[in-house]
This record gives sequence, C-alpha cells and structure tokens, in this order.
Amino acid sequence: MTKSFDECLERFHLPEFQQGWGKLRRGIEKESLRVTPQGSIALSPHPAALGSALTNPYITTDFSEALLEFITPPNESIDDCLGFLDALHRFTFQNLVDDELLWVFSMPCPTGDLDDIPLAQYGSSNTGRLKTLYRRGLSNRYSSLMQTIAGIHYNFSMPDEFWPAFQQQCGHSGSLKEFRTSKYLHLIRNFHRYSWLLIYLFGASPVTCKCFASDREHNLQEYDEGTLYLPNATCLRMGNLGYSSDAQKSLFVCYNELDTYVDCLNEALQTPYEPYEKIGAKANGEHLQINTNLLQLENEFYSSVRPKRTTQPGERPLTALMREGIEYVEVRALDLNPFLPLGLDAEQIRFMDAFLLYCLFQESPTCNEQEQSEISRNTEAVVEHGRDPSLKLSNQGAAIKLTDWASTLLEDIKYSAGLMDGVQNGSAHYASVNAQLEKVKNPGLTPSGKILTAMEKENKSFYKLAMMLSEQHRRFFTNTPIDSKNLALLQAASSVSLARQKEIEDADKMDFGSFLSEWNAYRI
Repeated sequence: MTKSFDECLERFHLPEFQQGWGKLRRGIEKESLRVTPQGSIALSPHPAALGSALTNPYITTDFSEALLEFITPPNESIDDCLGFLDALHRFTFQNLVDDELLWVFSMPCPTGDLDDIPLAQYGSSNTGRLKTLYRRGLSNRYSSLMQTIAGIHYNFSMPDEFWPAFQQQCGHSGSLKEFRTSKYLHLIRNFHRYSWLLIYLFGASPVTCKCFASDREHNLQEYDEGTLYLPNATCLRMGNLGYSSDAQKSLFVCYNELDTYVDCLNEALQTPYEPYEKIGAKANGEHLQINTNLLQLENEFYSSVRPKRTTQPGERPLTALMREGIEYVEVRALDLNPFLPLGLDAEQIRFMDAFLLYCLFQESPTCNEQEQSEISRNTEAVVEHGRDPSLKLSNQGAAIKLTDWASTLLEDIKYSAGLMDGVQNGSAHYASVNAQLEKVKNPGLTPSGKILTAMEKENKSFYKLAMMLSEQHRRFFTNTPIDSKNLALLQAASSVSLARQKEIEDADKMDFGSFLSEWNAYRI
C-alpha cells in the first residue's frame, strides 16, 4: 500500500520534511575500460582530444590509461545528471581512435601480458608523477588486472537548507559542521549494515574471464572454456577476487566519530607492512610505490562508501575532512549494468536516493568490530550466493533469510521514498522501491540473473556477450551526435585542462625525490 506523507513523517519522528529538502544533490563517477575492436585492453594513450587526465574536471583516468572515468558535477536534477553523463559518452566516442569500444562490464576483458597494461599518465609535474607512482604501487601490491575493474561511484548530499532545520529538530546545540558530520557518519554506519541489499539488487558481475582468476585461489566454477562463474553470484567485483586484500582485512575502521575514522586511516598510512616492505620503495633507481606502509594514500582503503569533502589544491583528503567536516558521501558498491548504455538509469538513482535517505533517518547504533565481522560475512555470502532463495544472512547474530530481510527492509524504505514523492508531487520513488521488491520475488530480474540468462539464451561466453553489448552501446552513442552546447563545454574543458597541466608543471621548483620525501613525512 502507498504510504501517506504523514505516515512517512511519523515513521522517522519528523515534524516536517520541507519541499526544499527534496532537492538532493547527486553526482556520478563512472569508470569504463577502453578496449580494441577485438576486445583486449587498449594500449593507446589517453586520447589527446579528451584533455588532461590530471586537470579535466569531467573526463579523467583511473588506474590505467585505458580506464576512463566520467565525472558529472553535483546536480539536483536526475535527468540533467544523466543527460550530462550521456554527453560525456558521446564526446568520448567522437574522439576515440582505431574503432575502440567501451567495455560494458565491471569485470575486465581478457588480456595478455599484465605488464602491457599501461599505467595512467598525468604529465611531468610532481603531482602528476605521484599519481602515476601510486598506481604503480597498486600494481605491485594487488596486480594490474585487479585494478582494471570498473564501477560506478554515486555521490550524495542533502541540500544546504536542510541542515540548520534538521539540527533544530534534533535538538543539537553544537556547530552545524559537527552536526552535519555526525549525521553523515550515522548514514554511513547504516549503509554498511544494509549494503548487502544493493549488492543483491544491482550486482552485475556473476561471471569473469578465466584469465582474471589465473594464479589466484578461488572457488569459481567453469561456465565454458573461457568463463568462470558461480550459479547464484551477484557481484564478484565486491568479493575476494575484486576489491579485497589480506592487508586491508586487518583494518577496523570506525565510523562512530570523525576523529576515530581519521585516526584509523592515519595509523594505516604510517604503519609499515612487511609484504610491501619486501616489494621495496625503489629498485634500480626506479620508484616502485609511494611508500611501504599499509596504505600509500587514503584512497587506497577500499570501502563500499566513503565520507568526502572537496579538497583544495594539494590538500590531503583526511586534512580536508578535519578542516570542514563531511560534505557528501561517495557510494562505491555499484557495478556497471551492461544492459544500460550509461551503466545505470533514473529508476536506480531514485532508489539510491530513497535508500540513502533511509540510512540517514533510520536509527544508527555505533559500530564495533563484532558487527563489522558480521557485515563482512553477509557481504561475502550475497556476493557469491545472493540469488539462492534459501540463503540466510546474520542480523545481530540471528539467522534470517535474505528474501525475508530484503522484503522487510524495502517495505521500510517506502517511507523515505514517500517523503521524496510527497515533496515532488509524484510517485516515481515509490515505484522504484516496488521495482526492487520484484527482484526479491524473482532473482532472475536482477542484473546478475539477467546476465546468466542472456549468456544461456544467446549461447555466448562472457567475452562474446560483452562484445555484443559493447558494440550495441557504441552504436547508441554514435548514431546521434552530441548536442552543440555540451560539445562546446567539453571542448573548452579539454583545452583549458591542457593549459592548466602545463601551468602546474612550469610551477614545480622541487625535484621529485624531495617532493616524495616531503609527502611521506606529512602528518595530519
């Protein structure tokens, strides 16, 4: 049944939810791997027409020259946000060379020699060289192929006008900065508790190429001569074959207070780690990694969600958080949906907004190591067996079927969806939750289920399905040119970014060795 607006307010003990509070700000960062027409990782450099990967605010690279990252500015309009992401794809396809494609899956394509995967290059400045060195360190620590996994990062924040009124409602007497930060940490703790639901609903990596698991321990089954899978897997990207490492599993990062979060990561940044010491910081005059500590940089910590703050030039992320508190949260648990040209759509975004709003308003006890262990076990179970109707998870130590817990949770999320629909005089958020309930009733409707169905129906391997869909999406983006307004904007951004990179390079007065020593000596 549809929830009334008053019921939604009562559910979260809110005296009001003003119309302006529904003007959520969201941004999308989407990674896409450039591949050749034969489906191997492109060895060509970052296209010059896309500007400087160091300074272009809209198009950059992640680990590899081939791993593009599209960035939309924060936007109150879902349609405008997706429209700009669409323009970024059209502009990029207009400037790709040699008939290159964008790989539509999160799990990477087949590859040959891992040493051939080109590290992202950011120019000759100390800042640019540090970014490339960080990626060399990632390669030496985790392997290059693991770093070519692609995902979607969803940036979310409440509008500025929400916070003073909500602070008054909550009876908080401290600073607005402290209140906003505490509530975003509140959201993050709940996000961790319920993130298994996103993995089930939107996971789109139940299969991978055999080469990805070569020389690595795994429990995957053979689908065909080139493909590995698990019959009920959802999101291998978020499991042991993806963003996971023994080093980081040893970390307990606490989200109860900003100080404790910063202290946890700061300690990891300064703690030597024996396996990385064996790699060494330098060999034959060449730098191998930024340092030999547990984390080279804050961003090396792989979490499904991050507290974020826009940084000033040269500023460290943790320093920015301590300076002004949390500005927004970055969700990192989403796979690319290979059946959607943009990797996601408006329905998914509306659900994400309702989900995150629920995490903000739902009670959020402090976290501890025991709960973190339970969350990790739930995540691993859903990653590998999420579509098994008999799968049970653990909720505060009690066993519960995933389908029962998911249904209950989604029914509760309808209240936060109702708040959004109430101030927007619509029903789209409510409908987005109902669409997810259908996936719980029928696991075959999930992206992971659809992928295995398509492979069976089309009689195609993972590689052949990926090539077919990648070519379909290429045609989608090239059949209609980018509009003139966005074309002019992106051309100008590319040109300005190249000039800005040169300014940064010309301004350097310190040799890289001294710069690196100074960087590693910094303490928050």
